Amino acid sequence: MIERDIRRREADWSYINSLPIRIREAVILFIEMGDLRLAQHIARMELEDFLDILRKARIPPFITTIYE
Repeated sequence: MIERDIRRREADWSYINSLPIRIREAVILFIEMGDLRLAQHIARMELEDFLDILRKARIPPFITTIYE
């Protein structure tokens, strides 16, 4: 999956590994699966707060791919 590869490559893993376990696991789940709502629910955070975590971790929350 192209999107997962982009999320893995762009991620700031030192920042992600410094997060509390619940949030770290939610971020990793998002990187692997791309399910924003599930990851946000697992982290027990408001959507905007979780998006802020993703931004700080340099993970693009939305990726548009064009297939030809």
